[in-house]
Amino acid sequence: MLIHSTWTLGVSESTVLPRSYGLELVKQLHQQLYIEMGSEAIPSISCSGIMGLKSTSKDFVTFHPEEFYKLSICGLQQVSAKAISHLNLSDSLEFLGAKFNIVNREDETTSYEELYTELVANEPEAIRRFDLQFLTPTSFAQGGVSLPLPVPNLMFRSWLERWNHFAPVYLGGDELIAYLSNATILKNHKIQTRSLSLNKGYVNGFIGDVTLQIFNRVDPLLANVANLLVQYARFAGTGMKTRLGMGQTAILEVNQKN
Repeated sequence: MLIHSTWTLGVSESTVLPRSYGLELVKQLHQQLYIEMGSEAIPSISCSGIMGLKSTSKDFVTFHPEEFYKLSICGLQQVSAKAISHLNLSDSLEFLGAKFNIVNREDETTSYEELYTELVANEPEAIRRFDLQFLTPTSFAQGGVSLPLPVPNLMFRSWLERWNHFAPVYLGGDELIAYLSNATILKNHKIQTRSLSLNKGYVNGFIGDVTLQIFNRVDPLLANVANLLVQYARFAGTGMKTRLGMGQTAILEVNQKN
C-alpha cells in the first residue's frame, strides 16, 4: 500500500516559529503515527513540512492568516501507509505553541502492484519526457557532503533504492541505473538554491522545475520503467532527508511529445 495525504492548513493570526521547526513537527507526527523515528535504515515515511508563502528572517519564519498552507505525508509500506490513513488530527495541528487550523484533507492511495501493472506490465505507449517540480529543498548525499543539483543518475538511484526496498517487484540494480543514466538527459531546468534549517545547522538543496528527456532509441520497456520511477517519486520524494521535509516531488506534466 502507498498513500499520499495532503492537509490544507491556515492560521487565525500571524504565527512565528523558529526556522528549524520542521524537526519538532516531524517528531510529533511520528509520535501520533506510533512509528519510532530513526529506527529505519530507509524511512518508510516522507514529509513535506509546511509549504506555502511565509516570511523568513535569520532565525524565525512567520505564517500569515490570509494564506493557505500544505502539509503532505506519504507512507511507503503497509504499516506506515495504514497509520497515515488512520491519522486523525481533528480540527487543528498544534506544536511549539503554534496552532494550524485544518481546512481540508485529501488522500491518494495505490499499491506497488497497481503502479507496476499500469505503467509497465500493461505495456502502455512509452512516455519519454517528464516535467517535475521540486517543492522543497532537494539534495543528494555525496561523499559526506550534499549536492544540491538535479543529476539524473542520482535521482533515479534515489527512487530505485526506495522502490527495491519496499516493493514486492524488484526492478534492477546498478546496471539499470547505468542504463537509465545513459538514456536520459536533463533537457531543461529552472531551479534555485534553498536550505532546510535543522537544530544544528542547515542543508542546502534546490527547488524548482526540471525536465528529463528519454532518447527515442531507448527500448519502450525501459522508458516505462523510468516513468514508473518518476511516478513513484510523488510518494517517495527525491534524495536525502525526505522524512524531514526535503525532496518533495510533483509531476507537473507527462508529455508524450518530444
